This record gives sequence, C-alpha cells and structure tokens, in this order.
Amino acid sequence: MSLKTGVDTETVIRTNGIAPPDVPLADINLGSWDFWGLDDDVRDGAFATLRRDAPITFHSSYVADPEAEVAGHWALTRYDDVFYASRHPEIFSSALGITVGDQTPELAEYFGSMIAMDDPRHTRLRNIVRSAFTPRVLALIEDSVRLRARSLVEDMVAAHPDGRGEIVAELAGPLPLQIICDMMGIPEQDHQKIFHWTNVILGFGDPDIATDFDEFVSVAMGIGAYATQLAEDRRADPGDDLTTSLVQAELDGERLTSAEVASFFILLVVAGNETTRNAISHGVLALSRYPEERDRWWSDYSAMAPTAVEEIVRWASPVAYMRRTATRDVELGGVQIAAGDKVTLWYGSANRDESKFADPWRFDVTRHPNP
Repeated sequence: MSLKTGVDTETVIRTNGIAPPDVPLADINLGSWDFWGLDDDVRDGAFATLRRDAPITFHSSYVADPEAEVAGHWALTRYDDVFYASRHPEIFSSALGITVGDQTPELAEYFGSMIAMDDPRHTRLRNIVRSAFTPRVLALIEDSVRLRARSLVEDMVAAHPDGRGEIVAELAGPLPLQIICDMMGIPEQDHQKIFHWTNVILGFGDPDIATDFDEFVSVAMGIGAYATQLAEDRRADPGDDLTTSLVQAELDGERLTSAEVASFFILLVVAGNETTRNAISHGVLALSRYPEERDRWWSDYSAMAPTAVEEIVRWASPVAYMRRTATRDVELGGVQIAAGDKVTLWYGSANRDESKFADPWRFDVTRHPNP
C-alpha cells in the first residue's frame, strides 16, 4: 500500500458514504478462496446482503482435499448476534479453537493463549497479567510508542521527498513489533529474528512468505523456546520491562509459569502485532481515500483523536472474524445451532450494521455514538 500525497489521487480518493454494490445472496460463498480475492467493496456488499437477507447462515469451510470431510460454520453477521455470542462464553466457547480450521487443543492454546480458553482459567490469567501492567510499565510503553512512531515517520519523510511511501513495510509492520519488543525487553539485535518469525506465522500459506509446514513448526517452536528462556532469564536477573513485571506479578499467591509468560508473549507478537498492523494500514488507507476527513482531523487533532481512533477501529475491524463452538443446542436469531457446531463472528460486518450505526458507510472521524 502506498501513501500518496498530491499524486495520482484519482486512483485513491473515493466518495465518502456510498454504499457498496448489491451482491445476490446466491453468489456469496464464505468458503471460497475466490470470494476472499474479491475487491473489498464487493465483499462489503456481500455482508450487507447477508445482514439483510440471511444474517445467520451455514457455510462450508474450504478444504484442499475434495475427499476430505467438509466442516462448516454458522456465520453471524449482525451486531447484536456477534455481541451476544461474544458475551456468553458458556454457550459459545473459545476453548476448541478460534479459527474455522481445526487445530489440536495444544496448538490452539500455544498460539491463542488467553483468547483460546474459557473461564475460570481465562479470568485467572487475565487478572495476573493485568496486575503486571503497573503505572511504571505503562509509562515506559507510552514513551516507547512515541519514540518509535516518531523515528519511523521521520525516516519515511526523509526517504520519500515525493510523498510516496510503503506504509505497511515502513510503518505499519515494524511499529507494533518494535513496541512489543521494547515492552518485553528484547534486545535490538534480536528484533529482526522476531520479525521474521512473526511474518512466517502470520503469513503461512502465502507463497511470498512461507508455505513449508516444517518451517512453520520450526518457527513456532523457536519463538516459544525464546520466550520461555526470556522469562527464565528475568526470574534470575530482573530488568525494567514487562517480562520482569509478568514473572513477578502475583495474585492470591499465584504467579505465571514461564510457559504461561511465553504464551502471553506469543499472543502479543502474533495477535497484537497483526491487529495493530491492520488498523494502521486501514486507517491510512481510509484517510487517503477520504482526504476531507483527514483535513477535518488535522484541523483540531487533539480534540478529535479519541473519536477518530475509535472510527478507524470500526472501519478497519482489524480482526476479520473469530470462531466459537456451541457448547449446547441453542437458538439465535431464529436459527437452531446444535451443540458442537462451529460459529464465526464477523466483526467487520457487525461494525457496518445499518441497525446500529447511523450512515455506516461514511468514514467519520467525529462519529458519536460509536458502539
């Protein structure tokens, strides 16, 4: 993605507030790779059709082997249904996997950490981790964010006097990972290794990044071993970083094991890295497509920052979906879902639900309310 200023604007700028094209229900197949290769406007139109005509529908999961059993999922596309499923983990469980494709419970927990488990384990881990974010740790993180962001932007400005730069490669990609490495106390010389590992994990299956499953497994084991050793090092030699705070955090006499610290680290560098990268990328794209909103925000940056950031999160919906598994038979939105069925929560669709958001197709940096 290129950030363009005063160059080829006709290829970037769009009319704000225009609804996407109508897509017939019969043409929508969330289990097709071809569907996900369509332009984002077409996919937005498809989800608008689902919200209107079939808000909870069953879709087959894509499988490479035509002889293999096809495991499908119920797609939730309306805000209220997504919200309900998110708030009732006793009915819609994370513990059996958070992606449509099945993983072993061990692998799901290895990569998912707290987001791939239910209570009471989830609450225990969350509370211990929360206690590690002391005011001092938060202040250090804020300083790191400001320093790293300023440095990357200054480098981009200096390197691209024509106003054209690769946002993902030069800002959105490195910024969250640098901040996470700073938070955890990872030395600068290891940053590139961590960056490579996370790219392999996030981009596995992409021919431009990694397609070798053995490499994927090797990287997964490598990042886990690195994080476990980091936790052990901080127990023996405390530092001024979040890893130290995590290994020292205690709640009701309980502390995190080194494996649990490593699992949290993997959650940060995989899930936290990807979502922040996506939000920055989509945010810059939206501000480029709708320059009038960029100008509005810039006219009173501090005052509009809270609503603008919330709108970028709504607009970007950095997590496409999460899967849950029904723990019992349940009826939702008039649809019967059986125990054991997979259920997918489509956040981008929920965040454009016409019944919840006024003028949902308008990117508005002053949007309020913004549920």
